[in-house]
Amino acid sequence: MLATFLIGLREGLEAALVVGILVAYLKRLDRRDVLPRMWAGVGAAILLALAIGAVLTFGAYALTFQGQEIIGGTLSLVAVGMVTWMIFWMRKAGRTMKSTLQGGVDRALAAGTMWALVLVGFVSVAREGIETTLLLWSMVQSFGDAPSAVMGAALGLAVAVLAGWLLARGAVKLDLSRFFTWSGAFLVIIAAGVLAYAISDLQEAGVFPGPFTSAAPLDAHGVVVVGLAGMPFGWAFDVTAVIRPDSALAVLLQATVGFMPRMSWIQVIAWVLYLAIVGTLFVRGLRRPASQRPVASAVPVPEGTTSVSALASHTPEGAS
Repeated sequence: MLATFLIGLREGLEAALVVGILVAYLKRLDRRDVLPRMWAGVGAAILLALAIGAVLTFGAYALTFQGQEIIGGTLSLVAVGMVTWMIFWMRKAGRTMKSTLQGGVDRALAAGTMWALVLVGFVSVAREGIETTLLLWSMVQSFGDAPSAVMGAALGLAVAVLAGWLLARGAVKLDLSRFFTWSGAFLVIIAAGVLAYAISDLQEAGVFPGPFTSAAPLDAHGVVVVGLAGMPFGWAFDVTAVIRPDSALAVLLQATVGFMPRMSWIQVIAWVLYLAIVGTLFVRGLRRPASQRPVASAVPVPEGTTSVSALASHTPEGAS
């Protein structure tokens, strides 16, 4: 629940801030009459995310085991790619988010059609929704405890909606720059774990060579070799005798750092390389000179015309 709660909280709060900027700008323009169109687009984006989740969940039942593993592994890789792109994209795009969103609203209003503003609301939220759906679906497949994982995500989204509303009302103070920085670091670790799980799925399906394929090195008893002798297609380690795969500790470790009681060499290498490369780039971005780093603010977001500027100053990475 903790891992999916934090994902739901981060992604939900990001979407809430985007919607907050759109609503505040329309109110500033005194165009409350078109708010229902914008909300229709937001609702359509949410329905799309739910529909994708339903198709992935129920559609998998009609597939063979190998088909399920291939689909699961492939979509997990897509989720890792989307999360990685989002972490770095927000660092650059956060500075221009307000102007980009406002420009979209201006063009929609100039077009004078209902669908133009519906599209603005839809596009603004759809990316976060699809990204969240893919990542949560991958994690549910990995944890094997769908009710707890879904409940954690639902709680995270509910808290995000409440926090976004309180921020817009000026009722709470929150340093969003720091929040998105720490949650971004957490997502890097989560993505590394999802990558390792995706490789496990694809190895079980026979797409990648590994312990489940004929490429695996075997000992005299026909058992897949564990340790250095099993490199590169055997098991890197196997501690299932100490940590049961279905135990609470195993689930907690997998949810937080991507650790599994038994991992192949390809899984371990991919996990290490992802953290080394993406983690280094992420930390390097945080160590920019002070003159180039946006100043994070913990000022509450006032309601009314100034809420647009205030919300924009609280976009991810503290960009104004």
